[in-house]
Amino acid sequence: MLELLIAQLKWSSIQYRRYASEAIGGVIALTATFYGLFLSASYIGGGSVRFGDRLDSVIVGYVLWSLVIFIMGGIPGTLQREAQVGTLEQLFISPFNATQILLFRAIGDLIIQTFLISIVLIIIMVTTGRWLSFSPALILPFITVVLGAYGIAFAAGGLALIFKSIQQLLGIFNFALLFLLTIPTETWSGTQQVLGWILPMTTGAGLLRDLMARSQPLALPLLGLALLNGLVYFALGVSLFRWAERAAKRRGKLAGY
Repeated sequence: MLELLIAQLKWSSIQYRRYASEAIGGVIALTATFYGLFLSASYIGGGSVRFGDRLDSVIVGYVLWSLVIFIMGGIPGTLQREAQVGTLEQLFISPFNATQILLFRAIGDLIIQTFLISIVLIIIMVTTGRWLSFSPALILPFITVVLGAYGIAFAAGGLALIFKSIQQLLGIFNFALLFLLTIPTETWSGTQQVLGWILPMTTGAGLLRDLMARSQPLALPLLGLALLNGLVYFALGVSLFRWAERAAKRRGKLAGY
């Protein structure tokens, strides 16, 4: 297992070194997109609008969305590329479990992508003049969001195994994720609050907004709900992927594209 993890970390680092221009372009594109939205909102407000901590919350949600859409595209994107070059079947007959290979490869990519997203966050804070709060407690709700994201990514990977090409569906998912990660569900009450606890990643995202944008202490009961939410979606996603793997093998869809 450790050997596989080290190999996937090395694979990810080689990929990013050889295609560094892609990573730099991604940082520029994400930063420019947010700054364009920021200038548009300022223009609509007539230049006198005061965002307050709402802008901080939007920054947290946008950065989270940027990371989650990368996670979402990682596993299904890998499967689609493997299918296109004809090496998908080799992935599933290796000595290691395909789920483990994809997960460890995703972890390697996540480490590098988190670093790149951190650069985007720093640039956004400098250009907007809004400085977020950082503490070691951030890692806990962050893990819950990542768990939920990988659950959805594995489910999308299962669809990629069956249908081979799901780019349009991933595009729809990305817009849905923008809603989930930027809407302040932590301010909902009553029935809406229960819905916020059920939706994927929303509770963890709300905790991150509380910590980073509002400088509030970590709410342990909500952290427990966020962790449960992340684990449930991760387990469901992995289960759906394994079902799709069995179905693809049964229908003989691994060897063709």
